[in-house]
Amino acid sequence: MSLIFNGPIPGQSLTTEPKAMPFERPPEIVDPIEALDVHIDNLSNAEAMEDALFFLEMGLDLVSLVEGILRSAVMEGIHSVDVSLIIGPVIHEYIKAAATRADIEFDEGFDDPERDKALAYERDTMRAKKMLRRLREEEGETPEAAPVMSMTMLSMAPKEEPMEEEPMEVEEEPTAPQGLMARV
Repeated sequence: MSLIFNGPIPGQSLTTEPKAMPFERPPEIVDPIEALDVHIDNLSNAEAMEDALFFLEMGLDLVSLVEGILRSAVMEGIHSVDVSLIIGPVIHEYIKAAATRADIEFDEGFDDPERDKALAYERDTMRAKKMLRRLREEEGETPEAAPVMSMTMLSMAPKEEPMEEEPMEVEEEPTAPQGLMARV
């Protein structure tokens, strides 16, 4: 049988019993402290923490890992989304401390201004090289004959001062009155 026919039939969700899924019912835990205790107990399990650290080592950022853990708990009906938002930073720090103790290099998942600067510089360098290549092609130079100009050479090149344009004086010609009332 084809994979096309393995999906739900349109409207099928309207025929199931209401509140059949765990996340459609009230959560088991409404107190953030109790929910945090459940997650810390789960993460204290050696296998669970080993799995979490494995994913961090494999390149998953910590923010995504924590969001996945919390979404899973919401889907299972353990706690609600708002409780997840409250306890998320604590779980983040708990896993971060464990990863630091295990001497694992990981991406925390927050914006890094230094990395963003490096990526922007690299992107601008690629654009400059592309523009130089296009200029050489327009001038008929072959890429082999043209000297390669690095970004440091470009930054050391003398900068031309922008010429200030003198405003042109436009003499206005007097216009003769026009219209019905302009007759004399």
